[in-house]
Amino acid sequence: MTGRIIKLISNKWTVEHNKKYYECSCVGKFRYQKASPIVGDIVEFDKDNKIITSIYPRRNELIRPPVSNVDQALILVSCREPSFSSNLLDKMLVVIEYNNITPIICFTKYDLLDDTTEIDEIISYYKKIGYQVFINNEPDNIKSILKDKVSVLTGQTGVGKSSLLNKLKDDLNLKTGEISKALGRGRHTTRHVELLEIEKGLVADTPGFSSLDFVGMDKQDIKDNFTEFYANQDKCKYKDCLHLKEDGCFIKKLVEEGKIRKSRYINYKKFIESMVDKKR
Repeated sequence: MTGRIIKLISNKWTVEHNKKYYECSCVGKFRYQKASPIVGDIVEFDKDNKIITSIYPRRNELIRPPVSNVDQALILVSCREPSFSSNLLDKMLVVIEYNNITPIICFTKYDLLDDTTEIDEIISYYKKIGYQVFINNEPDNIKSILKDKVSVLTGQTGVGKSSLLNKLKDDLNLKTGEISKALGRGRHTTRHVELLEIEKGLVADTPGFSSLDFVGMDKQDIKDNFTEFYANQDKCKYKDCLHLKEDGCFIKKLVEEGKIRKSRYINYKKFIESMVDKKR
């Protein structure tokens, strides 16, 4: 029988088939194959013995959070408590684009700002380069994009993923956490990955995180997944331009002219430097 894994807790996989749910374990062969089913996987399972027997090929896969076959990722970034981080947002955008998942940006805690001028400029820029952007006090607008999609909510701990999910589905009553004043980030409230049925789609509530790695990526991958860089790279003097020290770089010219946001370019250079440091 074929189903989709919708929850994983303590080596017990919940598989959904035709709105029925089966708590399953895995056959031993997965240990020898060094493979393990994750949330989102389409699997074959024995409903009588409640054992997962095989995993279908994945269309895509995220490592953190561990979820597969995702259509779109709603990236939550906080305007305040924790403070907005362009570095973390850009890193998540690059990783999600690389995995062939449609990124959608959601700014949370916008209502806590006394002055929204700076955030409004940031929102305007990301919209200009082609990203769909929401503010978390627009739950009805967010609901409209969930139908028939597998979506993942992801972002730094404390940005308000559980709060947003509670707005999207009234009966969830997910636990929300306070912000640690000492660390400047939230306490974990989500302990596992689970696909929740919301607005005729599936949405993954995932544990928060404060770091993200470019798993399996190289410098070229990072460059190609900065959308405004990729759109203009043919205008550089050199075909393999990395937009760093090369002369005749059109991307650097756009940064100097203020047409590419400086923070994006600074983050790009940091990401490239991190790849060099790893090799050392």
